[in-house]
Amino acid sequence: MTYPQLSLYIDGEFIQGGGRREQDIVNPATHEVIGKLPHATREDLDRALAAAARAFQSWKKTSPTERSKVLRKVAELARERAQDIGRAMTMDQGKPLAESVGEVVACSEHAEWHAEECRRIYGRVIPARNDSVRQMVLREPVGVCAAFTPWNFPFNQAIRKVAAAVGAGCTIVLKGPEDTPSAVVALAQLFHDAGLPAGVLNLVWGVPAEVSEHLIESPIVRKISFTGSVPVGKMLAAKAAGLMKRSTMELGGHAPVIICDDADIALAVKTLVPYKFRNAGQVCVSPTRFYVQEGAYERFVAGFVEKTQALKVGDGLLPDTKMGPLAQARRVGAVAAFVEDARERGATVLTGGAPIPGVGNFFSPTVIADLPEDARLMTEEPFGPVLGIARFKTIDEVLARANSLPFGLAAYAFTGSNRNAHALSTGLEAGMVTINHLGLALAETPFGGIKDSGIGSEGGTETFDGYLNTKFVTQMN
Repeated sequence: MTYPQLSLYIDGEFIQGGGRREQDIVNPATHEVIGKLPHATREDLDRALAAAARAFQSWKKTSPTERSKVLRKVAELARERAQDIGRAMTMDQGKPLAESVGEVVACSEHAEWHAEECRRIYGRVIPARNDSVRQMVLREPVGVCAAFTPWNFPFNQAIRKVAAAVGAGCTIVLKGPEDTPSAVVALAQLFHDAGLPAGVLNLVWGVPAEVSEHLIESPIVRKISFTGSVPVGKMLAAKAAGLMKRSTMELGGHAPVIICDDADIALAVKTLVPYKFRNAGQVCVSPTRFYVQEGAYERFVAGFVEKTQALKVGDGLLPDTKMGPLAQARRVGAVAAFVEDARERGATVLTGGAPIPGVGNFFSPTVIADLPEDARLMTEEPFGPVLGIARFKTIDEVLARANSLPFGLAAYAFTGSNRNAHALSTGLEAGMVTINHLGLALAETPFGGIKDSGIGSEGGTETFDGYLNTKFVTQMN
């Protein structure tokens, strides 16, 4: 398969280079330039905004069943095209092919979920104090939305925002990830082929700071949705707040994992190793800070290291690859800096700890023990195939340590005790807590964080909250 042609998508039209500035798209496993991505001009951005504003006037009036029909067709087409979309995603993002295809297939469920839920956006009638008065609460689409999505799960993060906006009756201008664009162009093609009217979805690319500033400052845009780092999210949220624009922010995390003495250690190891190194650790909910109770420490560490050392690292298109490269060359040095800091602080590298020689952005899966609490790996999100392990004694102690950071996206725990499970589920400061299994990011469940990890949720019955205005209407007959 050759890498697909990349384009903008504005007012129902796919637009290629045409003399615009173009960006090289690089395969992170081979460093080969595989494509050219056109950047939007200011005129393109204004055209996208105007198209979204115009389309909103009609799309907001459409029947929920019509919106549902489009979303269902997107789900059907996504399943049909999953292999091709996944292969291109592996070529520009790096993750193993099975992960890429799985991302597309799983996201068809997000389209289906929003297709069902958009038919259940209900208002209500409030009994009045005067029998001549009728009181109603209406839920109406907020308007034109601007969305900004990350490179680590390009299809997943984009479809969550687009499906919510479209299902709510909003229109949207989406700036996808310039490093990993193919899946988002494919997503625009899915909606186009599913019959979404021109202007409801618009896709643009460019220098992130320039595009975000232009879109957020436009009076046409009424809602912002961003998934990415905490510093950038805070900056965009501040800009949106200064203009009184609603925002949903799904930001970074630094997920603690708590392994209790009474946990099923074999289950914990079997569950956590592939999950930790999924997408080379480039996952906002990736488990990164491992706290293991003293009685289980030696067993857990031995099993975890053994299973980590068995992982096959390589080009994501090769059938036996379990972990691909980092998406960008700069991330190799960033991950190495975490390891170097740990070594300088006296920590022990149990396996990995260095880039893999040769072509490609490969870093060996890395497990580090005996880390002080102030090590970078225990205080900053590494966003790579590296984790730290520390011991703990009591539940109260480990909760204090797990909650000590400003992040609050996801948290994990393994225990055989209902008492411990209750204490952990109620005591952990995170938007999502999963115990004894991995249960996050399903279409029917809310996905979002607290503290510095964000505002609002995507998915579940909460999915439309950020895309709807509440209007109270009272009328006397």
